Amino acid sequence: MPVRTGEIGPTEPEVLAHTKRALFPGDNREHGYAVVDTQFATDRWLAERRVDPRITESLSPFNRVEIGTGYPDLVGVGWLDDEWVFGEPTRDHPPLIAVEAKGYREDDYVDIEQGIVQAHDRIAEANAAYLAAPQDAISAAAQSLAQDLNVGVLGVAAGGDVDVLEAPRLVGAESPTTASAIRFQTTAQGVADQSFGLNHPKNYLAYPLAVHHDGPTAELIEKYVVGAVDSARTGAGFLGLIESVPDGDVHVTPLGREVVRFALERADGSLGDALAQFDDWRRTRQRFAEQAPAWGQLTRRVLSEYPATPLLVEELQSLADDGISAPSLRQLVVHLHEHHPAFAVELFVRGTDDARERVFADENTLDREALADGNVYHSATTFQLKALLYHAGILAERGAEPHRIDPTTDCWALATPL
Repeated sequence: MPVRTGEIGPTEPEVLAHTKRALFPGDNREHGYAVVDTQFATDRWLAERRVDPRITESLSPFNRVEIGTGYPDLVGVGWLDDEWVFGEPTRDHPPLIAVEAKGYREDDYVDIEQGIVQAHDRIAEANAAYLAAPQDAISAAAQSLAQDLNVGVLGVAAGGDVDVLEAPRLVGAESPTTASAIRFQTTAQGVADQSFGLNHPKNYLAYPLAVHHDGPTAELIEKYVVGAVDSARTGAGFLGLIESVPDGDVHVTPLGREVVRFALERADGSLGDALAQFDDWRRTRQRFAEQAPAWGQLTRRVLSEYPATPLLVEELQSLADDGISAPSLRQLVVHLHEHHPAFAVELFVRGTDDARERVFADENTLDREALADGNVYHSATTFQLKALLYHAGILAERGAEPHRIDPTTDCWALATPL
């Protein structure tokens, strides 16, 4: 590889920060979502060189995600422009991307070949894999090796510009659990910590009815259901009841159409009468499964399609099988992290660098003391999602805002464990 002299060039954190900005520009809300390995949540990389806090901020959020036989430096889900990749996605959702970063070490060396081999290993469970490294350290021979192995090569200039030296071909491989964990945090509208702003399922079930109705959707929701129309729409999207199309319009999905059919059967074919029933449920605190049992069963079916629900139910049942029928929030997260680490962090821990740094005792272990503080948790999970699962008859207790709970006593019991 080319040899440099003088001051140490870009280190791995710097290379990775520039790469993340290029692949996932802005705040990740429009271009996807990415997490960086927990080893980069540090204030010092080389012995005599501290990491600029702005670099650490750019790299967050942190999580440890296993793909292939190791842990990529960056894992993300997002649509890529044509310059970054060859081929079309094999599914109707954005590809899973893995990046290995290499930077200058104190001995003025960059291990390009090792990075290419590591990136190639990720292709077993990712749709595209890249090596990112200082551009002046990448040789023609290294590019040829990467091309043979279908590994993308990103050259990072000292000023931060990123050039695509080799674009990989999209492949169909993908790790379902890993992809679900990361994809759980991203849609075309934004990240999942904005998924549920309302804590009653009626607000989301009503949205496909209003879309299917001839009248103006927003006005119907505001009149019969809830004033927070945008939150109702966002939650309905995350539950797969509606979807946005490129022209900005909203369509009802197959699952959403089943909700519409269900409502029509109970209102003699009148969508107006069906929506009017939702007005009777405004500001109610009664459990939906008890207040409207049939609608509660429908809610249960819809929530069972949500990727977090079956995983939570299975792991809560596993805890019950072990004699822990009423686990605390902290017990659940620790248990979930043992079996589905990436999913556990993405689902429960806020995406801020402060929260992510606090909950990791080291790269692979969660800090139990940090997990005793409700402020590190996602409100959308501990409050809204938990409340939805309670209303559906799945969980025994409703949710609460993170700052109002004690994670060591907040109960996450199944309503009906087997």
